[in-house]
Amino acid sequence: MAAESSAYIALGANLGDVKRNLRRAIETLDATPGCRVTGVSPWYRSRAIGPGNQPGYLNGVMALATTLDPHALLDLLQALEAAAGRERMVRWGARTLDLDLLLFDELSLADERLTLPHPRLAERNFVVYPLSDLAPALHLPDGTPVSDLRIALGARGLEATFATLEQSDD
Repeated sequence: MAAESSAYIALGANLGDVKRNLRRAIETLDATPGCRVTGVSPWYRSRAIGPGNQPGYLNGVMALATTLDPHALLDLLQALEAAAGRERMVRWGARTLDLDLLLFDELSLADERLTLPHPRLAERNFVVYPLSDLAPALHLPDGTPVSDLRIALGARGLEATFATLEQSDD
């Protein structure tokens, strides 16, 4: 049996049935051979970053134990996005599902397809807040505590919403 690695994945959406798409991504990953969801953060609403007048996002982070390698996991995440109707036409455009591989064990990697840790992780409070809620003692591969990033970024533009997707009223 292959050894499991630990991965953290950011989840976000601002189009379509947002909660259903996010819930389906979590359930599908958990049911995929070689993957096991080990935790899901509380959820946050955030302003959209990108062109046009987009609706706000619902954001969270999940922890995943996996026997997949990082590129196979990236392929799986992109397939889930496509299955949810994501179209990659405009950079930072509105989307039905956005799944970003943030961290994979202590791996630092940069190739033509994948950069780990995610290159904008430390700049985005809508990723850092749920990540630090889920794993408050987590450190990036360079030793930076995620809790320090949370303090540095602040909560501007974020609204804590609910602990699970099932707890919301909308």
